[in-house]
Order: sequence, then C-alpha cells, then structure tokens
Amino acid sequence: MKTAEILKSLREKNNLTQDQMADRVMVSRQAVSRWETGETQPNVDTLKILSKVFDVSINTLLGSPRQLICQCCGMPLEDQIIGRNEDGSLNEDYCKWCYADGTYTYSDMDDLIDVCVPNMVKEGFSEEQARVYLKQTLPKLDYWKRYEELGDGGQFEEFKKKLIGEINDLHIEGMPRVEKLNALVGKFVNLEYRLPSGMAVKFLDDQTTYLGTQLESEIAEGLCFGVLANMDFILISTYEAEGVNPELILYKKR
Repeated sequence: MKTAEILKSLREKNNLTQDQMADRVMVSRQAVSRWETGETQPNVDTLKILSKVFDVSINTLLGSPRQLICQCCGMPLEDQIIGRNEDGSLNEDYCKWCYADGTYTYSDMDDLIDVCVPNMVKEGFSEEQARVYLKQTLPKLDYWKRYEELGDGGQFEEFKKKLIGEINDLHIEGMPRVEKLNALVGKFVNLEYRLPSGMAVKFLDDQTTYLGTQLESEIAEGLCFGVLANMDFILISTYEAEGVNPELILYKKR
C-alpha cells in the first residue's frame, strides 16, 4: 500500500474524521486531505507524531520500503515487537526483548546467544548451526559495533544482579536459585490467575517488557516456577506445561 492509502486506512480504522486526525497531529484538515489523495506526504516530524498516535512504525506509514532488523539480536521486526523509547515512542532499530522503555537489556553477547539458540533450534537449526550463525552475525549489528557508545556502563546488569539477590532471598520452597533473568514481553507471559473470590485476573501489561525466567520445581515433577519482575514488583507463580493451571505464589512490591 502507498502512504496515502495507509493514512486513510488508519484514520478510518480509528473512527477519526479528517478534522479529528488533523487536531491530533497539529496540522490543518486540508493537509490531511492532501496526504490521503497522494498530493503530498507528511514531513519527518509529522511522521513521528503519526507513528505515536497510531502506534505503528514510520516504516509502516511509508509502505514498508525496507525490512527492519533488530540491531541487537538480528530478529526481523514487525510493529508488534518493536522496542520502545522512554517516552513510549517506537524505536525501529530494536525488538522488545533487546530494548525496553529506553533501556538496552543485553550487555553480554554470549548471554544473548544462549537465549536465541533455543528459539532458532525450534525453527530447524541445529544448536551448532545456530551458535555459529549468531557469532558471525551479531558483531556486524549496530548495537554491538557501537556498544562502548550505546552501553550503560553495566548499570542495568547491576540492577539485574540486585533483583536476582532479592528473589533468592525470598526462599520460595521448591524453587531453585535464580541465576539469570531475561527480557520477556508481557503478552507471552501474562497468565490469568484465579483468586479465592473466584475472580480471574492478570497482573501484567501485554505491551511491557519484564525481566524473568522459568525454573523446574525441585519437589514436584512437571511443575514450573515462573519468575517475573521489574523496578516495581516481583511476581512468582507455578504452572504446568504450556502454562496450564497457573497459581500465584507471591506478588511483592519493591
């Protein structure tokens, strides 16, 4: 689709008139009309506003002229998995797992490789093929080439270590010690827990990236512990394979 068609489609999908859309992006109705007829296109600054208003990438607004690739892990990017800056805007250079709310989540390439390999094995790679490919590919990506410039000097790693210490100090019966926390997107780990009242609730935001891990229970075969945390809370649950029968064990504000 062309930009004109995309803008009209987004406006109509969101039930906006041309006047309402113009108000949201601070232009005249005539400007919106000219975009939709293809007479003109939004400038760079207006594209950024449109991206935020409609929660789509600038690449999508322009008709997807290029394939976006995460410049940390190499994953092909679609709008749903693009990372976000601190102000909530999309950062089209990274996925949600590698960059969340203005923070880079990986400072050790080997840690990232360990996370990526199982996913590549599911896609048909052997473990050896996956590791060779990642070791050849990752150093060529912008984040790793510019790590000294983009990195935070280890601050995020120190935060993770502190968080791991807090989780292990809880001494949850049957749960192994946490050694690592990885970036996990809420949509994929947002289980629904049933409260004593019978009400079912979810505690996470599907669009937010958290730190977490999965651990096999030391005392109950087939049972897993799910650990999720961020700056504000620690959540620990148990569940069976594929997240069946989830039970909330602990929710602690930090």
